[in-house]
Amino acid sequence: MQDRNLALEVVRITEAAAMASARLMGKGDRKEADRVAVEAMRRAFDTIDIRGTVVIGEGERDEAPMLWIGETVGAGWATGEPSPKVDIAVDPLEGTNLCATGEPDAISVIAIADDGQFLNAPDTYMQKLAVGPEARGLIDLRESPTWNLQRIAKAKGKRVQDCTAVILDRERHAELIGEVRQAGARIRLIGDGDVSGAVMTANPDSGIDVLFGTGGAPEGVISAAALKCIGGEIQARLRFRSEEERQRAYKMGVKPEDFIYRTDDLAQGDVVFAATGVTKGYLLDGVRFFGNGAKTESIVMRSKSGTVRVINATHHFDTKPKYSWAVES
Repeated sequence: MQDRNLALEVVRITEAAAMASARLMGKGDRKEADRVAVEAMRRAFDTIDIRGTVVIGEGERDEAPMLWIGETVGAGWATGEPSPKVDIAVDPLEGTNLCATGEPDAISVIAIADDGQFLNAPDTYMQKLAVGPEARGLIDLRESPTWNLQRIAKAKGKRVQDCTAVILDRERHAELIGEVRQAGARIRLIGDGDVSGAVMTANPDSGIDVLFGTGGAPEGVISAAALKCIGGEIQARLRFRSEEERQRAYKMGVKPEDFIYRTDDLAQGDVVFAATGVTKGYLLDGVRFFGNGAKTESIVMRSKSGTVRVINATHHFDTKPKYSWAVES
């Protein structure tokens, strides 16, 4: 995956999904918002010259009509040309509830790596600890949140009291939240979207220093791809919800439950990450519609070069392919 133009091409995919789902912002229908994002992203893939295989997607084939795990996408399969063969991790609408209620930080996300370089993460929970470049190499998921906060604060030259942790607002995090508060750190609780939370740890303007907590394992792989591009770090371990999940994951070849996955275990080799804001948030601005068009804000990153681009785009619907901004109901 050496073509630098691919990094800019994939932004078209996240823009398409973001604009489609943004039309349903605040309308209370998270399933429909997700459906149109998936459909728009699926159509956009058909315009990109790759031979892609979805390894992180909307679910198994019998659960998802498109962008299911194992599905092949991209124009390269049909042309027979020597197009790049890549792994694809997608979340067409990360934060479906956020979009449905009009809350901040819903985004459309994609990550691409060379064939076989993403962990084939099972659909289960994953405990995560993520930081930006300043604290890379200094954290340890096996240690307490207090221990990690002290290390992060020292690395960033400030007090623990001046650090901010982002944590999913879930009952399972009650003890974690209590300890972080006891340690003196500030907390930003989020309803959904721990990919954006992980990326924010590497953005000085976000004010976020660390991500703690347990969320989806597929989102952990996507977060690893993003942090790999910008020099951050994630450590994670699987947290199964049932014996059935455990046995299924072991059949997929995952490591034992106490194994600590690090950034390069989740996302190896050259990686491209792109995201477009759906609703206005700490990471990206949301889709803003006008007359016969819309404005979007996206971020695209490459691990090979370390380049991070923020792209503000203006889209005119009368000249733009319909797949990129509308999906029929």
